[in-house]
Amino acid sequence: MPIVKNVGRAVSQLLQSSGCGCGISIVPVRCIGVSPRQVASDASFHSVSFSESDHPRVLITGGLGQLGVGLAKLLRKRFGKNNVILSDIRKPADNVFYSGPFIYADILDYKNLREIVVNNRITWLFHYSALLSAVGEANVPLARAVNITGLHNVLDIAAEHNLRLFVPSTIGAFGPTSPRDPTPDLCIQRPRTIYGVSKVHAELMGEYYHYRYGLDFRCLRYPGIISADSQPGGGTTDYAVQIFHDAMKTGKFQCNLKPDTRLPMMYIDDCLKATLGVMEAPAEALSMRTYNISAMSFTPEELAQEVQKHVPELQVTYNVDEVRQAIADSWPMNFDDRNARRDWGWKHDYDLPELVTTMFSFLGSDSRIAQAN
Repeated sequence: MPIVKNVGRAVSQLLQSSGCGCGISIVPVRCIGVSPRQVASDASFHSVSFSESDHPRVLITGGLGQLGVGLAKLLRKRFGKNNVILSDIRKPADNVFYSGPFIYADILDYKNLREIVVNNRITWLFHYSALLSAVGEANVPLARAVNITGLHNVLDIAAEHNLRLFVPSTIGAFGPTSPRDPTPDLCIQRPRTIYGVSKVHAELMGEYYHYRYGLDFRCLRYPGIISADSQPGGGTTDYAVQIFHDAMKTGKFQCNLKPDTRLPMMYIDDCLKATLGVMEAPAEALSMRTYNISAMSFTPEELAQEVQKHVPELQVTYNVDEVRQAIADSWPMNFDDRNARRDWGWKHDYDLPELVTTMFSFLGSDSRIAQAN
């Protein structure tokens, strides 16, 4: 079929990114051959000091997206630089490449991915490869391949090699018939985007593999994630990142959602903190395998008002994108994350004022450095 033939070529043109096993061994579910792609035997990340040997060996797929680079930085501080391998199908920037181990990994190439796990003795896998909501709607066949077929490859390899597997989910896993204010961990979902459908699929498949094969699967439903060191990547909540860049550069911001569209949001540091927290939590503490996490909830109008405290001259207009608005209207307004706070001690650090101050502090420093250079 033309779609299948062109998937590999299409994936290379689009972003894959806006996530110690205790399971039992199982017979591989696929016939495994020998891939022509080999991990270099002299790669730097094969050499691990004795002080690092007790830590998990981590692989992050889709690592050049909004969260992967930040997660790699956090995990390398915790477990050692050589124990965390970042991967993607794109060429990394110099600062990413030289900050620690990086490898090419295509999640649609089962043999290649399996070799990477085996050759590098991976024990934890963070699976961030995905096409986000708005981008996925523009290319459903590609989103289906990356978000679903890629997930199947990761699940099979994780189960076979007893990995602890983290797959992020999203507010997009809910739909217009879900309770929206607040949205509990367990309720009707029924999303209406391929991104949301693929994330519900990931939640259910991960739980099935946990109960059927003993896979140590862990999943968090992320709210909209805001960070200063990445550009918007095609998500419905990206307006909450774009407003800061526009406020700094032009003093004018055009929002593609209605001013009263309320959605749950989170600063990236809280997101990464939660991700590491659930992965380090004892298995017996987890009452479920997929949790909501939340920090704050706001509308574009409320965010603009907080931003204008720092940039009073900011002019905000609204040009509603009907596709994105329909997606946002089907998503939760607030997350109920009481189970995460009870089971493994989740607690956020950033509310809206702290978020805005931190974003401007980060972007202002970058701007001053750029001007000096």
